[in-house]
Amino acid sequence: MTINIFKNTVLLFVFCMISCGSKTSKKQVLQNEILKEKIEQKDIIVGANQTEKYLPLLNGKRVGIVANQTSVIFKNDSTYTHLVDSLMSLNINVKKVFSPEHGFRGTADAGELVKDGKDTKTGLPILSLYGNSKKTAPKDLNDIDIMIFDIQDVGVRFYTYISTLHYIMEACAEANIPLIVLDRPNPNGHYVDGPTLEPENKSFLGMHPIPLVHGMTIGEYAKMINGEQWLANGVQCNLTVISVENYTHQTSYSLVIRPSPNLPNDKSIELYPSLGLFEGTNINAGRGTEFQFQRYGAPFLDKNIFTFTYTPVENFGAKYPKHKGELCYGEDLTNETIKGGISLKWLMKAYNNATDKSLVFNTANFIKHAGTDKLQQQIEDGLSEEDIKATWQEGIEKFKKIRANYLLYK
Repeated sequence: MTINIFKNTVLLFVFCMISCGSKTSKKQVLQNEILKEKIEQKDIIVGANQTEKYLPLLNGKRVGIVANQTSVIFKNDSTYTHLVDSLMSLNINVKKVFSPEHGFRGTADAGELVKDGKDTKTGLPILSLYGNSKKTAPKDLNDIDIMIFDIQDVGVRFYTYISTLHYIMEACAEANIPLIVLDRPNPNGHYVDGPTLEPENKSFLGMHPIPLVHGMTIGEYAKMINGEQWLANGVQCNLTVISVENYTHQTSYSLVIRPSPNLPNDKSIELYPSLGLFEGTNINAGRGTEFQFQRYGAPFLDKNIFTFTYTPVENFGAKYPKHKGELCYGEDLTNETIKGGISLKWLMKAYNNATDKSLVFNTANFIKHAGTDKLQQQIEDGLSEEDIKATWQEGIEKFKKIRANYLLYK
């Protein structure tokens, strides 16, 4: 499989072509840069594509798969097939699929309960891991010999796939079922930032004492869950991680498939760690538009300050967006770029320029998203972004030391 993510290489090539009349030395420099890009940014091979490493573990076994729409094997022609379909075509005995938030095909709203069902294409039973229970029942594992987990993550604590990972590891450990994690790159894997979760604020939006952005792949994170004995009663899962090839944490990675309905593109994924905090407020973060997590707004933000407007409506992934049908005043962030950290400036600007500040925070929900009750208080007290971020540093440095024990990539 190959995924070409080397936009800079293409741009350099075009520039080189249109500059053919330049001096030879300049042309040579550009050619060297192109070569350097090609060497540094090799084609990434995700875990699912390395079938030679995990098919032998599946032969003769009854297999369960935790999967969604991102669980695919890529082809050389830039198309892909679903992992479940591929394994069944190879006569692997797939017994059932376990689906996370948003469901097996990735169409359910955020927070919407996902029901058990049957896949219309394969006829396989689908058991929800985001229904009334977030952990699979022991009876549902009676006919499973080995489990596969293959879901694209985006590296943010309140993105619930890592909580699903925790519970599937716990269930597998208790049932003595081996788990194979097919690893994928983390598009936000190049930095660690944000407040560290306090134990008293543990929820499905954050189960472990980690910063808001953890800078790990799902495979590395699984190793940490095991190693730090975060599973109930300190049990450990029989874990195998199929690592990504030709990847480092500094390698840029553009997702081919939406990891969830409201993360439609690279920009939304880049801004998600910052704008995701709006999920714990009464401010809309672009749901109900085609620019999810690329804008924010609310009817109660000062229209003299916020001249950009939009009206959320029901759409794919958002049946009931905040302020549905209401004119929202806010900001368009489609041209914003942030690298290597969370930005609080938009949340702070919204709070400071709300016509009624009491309308901004949904306190209990915001605490779950932030993982701490301190952040809301700091914003309300008027602390600067710099001063707030300074309070995160001790937790970040402590986490980085633990994280170093589980990294598979530089």
